[in-house]
Amino acid sequence: MITFWFWIVVLAWVLFFVLEGFDFGVGVLEPLLGRSEHERGAIVSTIGPFWDGNEVWLVAAIGVTFAAFPAWYSALLSGLYLPMAALLLLLAVRGVALEFRGKGSGATWRRRCDLFLAASSAAIVLLWGALLTVFVRGLALGPDGAVRGAGLSRSLDPLLTPASLAGAAAALFAALLLGSTFLSLRTTGPVRRRARTLARWLGTAGAVVLVVAGIATSSRLVLAAAALSLATGMLARNSREALAFATTAVGVAGTVVAVLTANGHVILPSTLNDAWSLTTTAAAATPTALKLLTGFGAVILPGVLAYQTFSYVIFRRRVASDRVPS
Repeated sequence: MITFWFWIVVLAWVLFFVLEGFDFGVGVLEPLLGRSEHERGAIVSTIGPFWDGNEVWLVAAIGVTFAAFPAWYSALLSGLYLPMAALLLLLAVRGVALEFRGKGSGATWRRRCDLFLAASSAAIVLLWGALLTVFVRGLALGPDGAVRGAGLSRSLDPLLTPASLAGAAAALFAALLLGSTFLSLRTTGPVRRRARTLARWLGTAGAVVLVVAGIATSSRLVLAAAALSLATGMLARNSREALAFATTAVGVAGTVVAVLTANGHVILPSTLNDAWSLTTTAAAATPTALKLLTGFGAVILPGVLAYQTFSYVIFRRRVASDRVPS
């Protein structure tokens, strides 16, 4: 049961980073690819029916971690409380920018909302990219499972390493590629053409950078990401938009799985002593709690999946970015 719930946590994080990944990417690209009020409105409309539902998977990932692996939840949230608080504030800013964009009158109001949307989306992606490296590198865990340190350095030092900065850059690249392939799949007209061109160049340029990084680090994961990035660029060039988006989504999902399983049964390494690292068994709740959680999960999770599938089917039609005469 411990293994089952660990993979449920992994699934929730995969769905969050894939589904919210294209949301964030679209948010960053909206003021860049939209050249007019109508085009920017069309871009926002592509994620309008989905973005708040996609955020459910963040709640699911954190909630299941709290219920099934309380020690893991405690270490992550206590050790990274400042960036986690910043993420919540940025998510609130992004939500307000999306919801209030159409409430005000005038182009200036909408332009300001667009800028807040792009800035908050980019900041969220960069923070998540840096935070994901912590799952691999770990925190300063003591023998009691508590995170050592005091002051700002306790929460900020893990995010200021070269690996964390590289993770932030990689996350921004992935979000832009997801966003551009999603827009090319969900729009018509000039936005579709610009998004497809951007996806083509991002995929090709990203493949070159990832190949160099993969050779330098001898990482098969990075080389596999380079192959997927190149495939995305080639598919975008040939107007295979659905396959380009699917390839990017597979790359993001595979990266998240690789990050969360990089240390085997150790889910949070200790940077102070390997013997103090947190394992799935040590972090798990009691068998009784896991059985109770399974009963609730058997009802709630399929319902959430069914609802989201239904919403994506209902809103599957493309959004016109060019003005259609009436």
